[in-house]
Amino acid sequence: METKKISSKEIIQHLAEKFPACFTSQGTVKPLKVGIFQELAEALQEDEKVSKTQLRQALRHYTSSWRYLKAIKKGSQRVNLQGEAVAEIDEAQAEFAANALKESQEKFANKKEAENKQNKSYKGTKAAEKRSTIPGRNKNTPVKAKKAPKKEPVKLVQAEANTLKTGMKVLVQVGNSPIDATITEVAGKDVSVQLFSGMVVKTRADKIFTK
Repeated sequence: METKKISSKEIIQHLAEKFPACFTSQGTVKPLKVGIFQELAEALQEDEKVSKTQLRQALRHYTSSWRYLKAIKKGSQRVNLQGEAVAEIDEAQAEFAANALKESQEKFANKKEAENKQNKSYKGTKAAEKRSTIPGRNKNTPVKAKKAPKKEPVKLVQAEANTLKTGMKVLVQVGNSPIDATITEVAGKDVSVQLFSGMVVKTRADKIFTK
């Protein structure tokens, strides 16, 4: 009869049910006896649910997990299928497990970092594609801010003092910009004008311009 393919996780669950003093599918684990595969193979030789190949793969998965490697500490006891202590873990075994755990965790962290970078790159590409869908825009052309149309400079002509008179529409130089104004009084070179805002200011004839 062909053995049905099941996952390592399912096999570990099966072992935890048959040998609860030795295996567990969750929580703290117990270090296993060296050579426990042979003991398991003999105990499960009539079990059609698990083949030797599947059992070997499940054991490799179980003993390389972080929770198992964390359990391999100096002075801890290895157990057989009945949960009986059969050997003590020495310093060399504990150091080997600690190094294996560190390497595994570093590989996991590097993988996560690579995935995060790939996701950021993907999001950046999607954003660029979205920008490239703007009608009338070439995909390779960056989006540029629209520039305000340039205003043609107003050509000003300095008014002659003897032509200035009350009620005349002119431009008066206030600061750096010419402002529309109406002359309200002319007294020689002194001229009073009313600005668009209603304010009346006094200036000089050489500050009065016409278009």
